[in-house]
Amino acid sequence: MTTHAPQAAQSVTLPASLDEAVAALTAMPAAVPVAGGTDLMAAVNKGRLRPAGLVGLGRINEIRGWQYQDGHALLGAGLTHARMGRPDFAALIPALAASARAAGPPQIRNAGTLGGNIATAAPTGDTLPVLAALEADLVIAGPGGAHREIPVSHLLAGREMLGPAELIGFVRVPLLHAPQVFVKATGRTGPGRASASVAVVLDPARRGVRCAVGAIAPMPLRPLEAERWIASLIDWDGERGLQPEALTAFGEYVAAACIPDPQGDEQMPPAILHLRRTVAALARRGLGRALS
Repeated sequence: MTTHAPQAAQSVTLPASLDEAVAALTAMPAAVPVAGGTDLMAAVNKGRLRPAGLVGLGRINEIRGWQYQDGHALLGAGLTHARMGRPDFAALIPALAASARAAGPPQIRNAGTLGGNIATAAPTGDTLPVLAALEADLVIAGPGGAHREIPVSHLLAGREMLGPAELIGFVRVPLLHAPQVFVKATGRTGPGRASASVAVVLDPARRGVRCAVGAIAPMPLRPLEAERWIASLIDWDGERGLQPEALTAFGEYVAAACIPDPQGDEQMPPAILHLRRTVAALARRGLGRALS
């Protein structure tokens, strides 16, 4: 614990382009990039972080919008949750818009950004299970104008990490033009903070269902066997409806995959059992809404 105010950063740089931001981080490796600052400044105020410098990303216009590219939406990492929650964006990627609208009170949605949500990778990040279910890719900007792409799931799982002076510039999301749903349950962990969340995406072209569960683990979880099983039951050429029993079974399948039974004779703690039932209910509800 600390009884004194956090030490101010030694320098603040405000680049006007992504390349300038990368150059600033290259020149000062100890500096920390900041966009909305909803997580970073909270850490500074609590004394957990003492940045030697800040590189502000708020003036970089190229990462604050989106564009269409080869059947994908190329989303700037600087898009705020408030902007993603608007109707025009919701028509493009409904589940991502729903997760953005659920991301806390207005002051958080107005400041917090898509790239910050990914880079912070907090388990309760609302956009993360949606991006995992959509199988989005990240466009990483690095020194010398270099760019590379990695699946968002690789970064969230720690399989690939950002290198020195690298920044998330854009998020490439496939436009499926199919139903997709985001639902979440909130607990006592903070206003609007998820205790569990589920994203369900239908992919009629591949006759597949994608599901990702957030907030219950350090990264979003994909119950792949449950996805394949429920996809085999859907009449993709018909009305795509399922009986309530199938929806219930899917929810339980997802919950059991993400929160397995304890080994041996050990009993599942009541809190974990409640969380498992919550995940089952969210998965059932999410798939039901997508199919309807």
